[in-house]
Amino acid sequence: MKKLTLLMLFLVAGFSAMAQVEIGLMLSPTITGNRFIAEDRYNFEKESSSLRLGVGVVADYFFSQNYAFSTGLIYRSKGSEISYNYTREDGSGATISTSGKDDISLQYIELPVTLKLFTNEVAPGTIAYFQVGGSLNTKVAAQVNNKKVIDGDRVGKRFNIFEADAILGGGVEFQMGESTKIFGGITYHRGLTDIDDYYEKQLGDNNIALKNNGVSIDVGVKF
Repeated sequence: MKKLTLLMLFLVAGFSAMAQVEIGLMLSPTITGNRFIAEDRYNFEKESSSLRLGVGVVADYFFSQNYAFSTGLIYRSKGSEISYNYTREDGSGATISTSGKDDISLQYIELPVTLKLFTNEVAPGTIAYFQVGGSLNTKVAAQVNNKKVIDGDRVGKRFNIFEADAILGGGVEFQMGESTKIFGGITYHRGLTDIDDYYEKQLGDNNIALKNNGVSIDVGVKF
């Protein structure tokens, strides 16, 4: 957390000297789910999507009138309810079943690294933007089935500390005053990295991967 804060201060100091900077606050409710990379025999299923919350600080560094480097620090919750069911026979012909249903809840601090492209005015005081890039995320908390400890083990240990996302989105900004803007948009977050090793160990297959996915509605104000 300290390293991320120092990095943000460094970015603000460096870019402020050469670019117009707009800093704001964002609220980002997110519909989250999980994506599986696994053979069909394991019967992984997403039981439901979940509504989670994201909130944080955003910063746009304009290096020309219509282009900006966009970053920030976002606290975001992710995860959904998943299930799996694997049945096999051992060497003696006995049937062995491995199944489970987990409601996964993860919290991350996100560092977006994106490019924003702005249009000219599409209406008086209104411009549209498109955003593309990625996000580097650090896990700060985890629960499974609303528990932080299961069978004497901390749940957080089963999830990887770092995660990377691809980000694609767009929205509109409204000029509300000389230096105040409000904005709203929709962003797709596609997890690029495996978030844990638990199911690989549980089912004995290193080719299994579990990744986060989400769609957020982003609203906020910039100064």
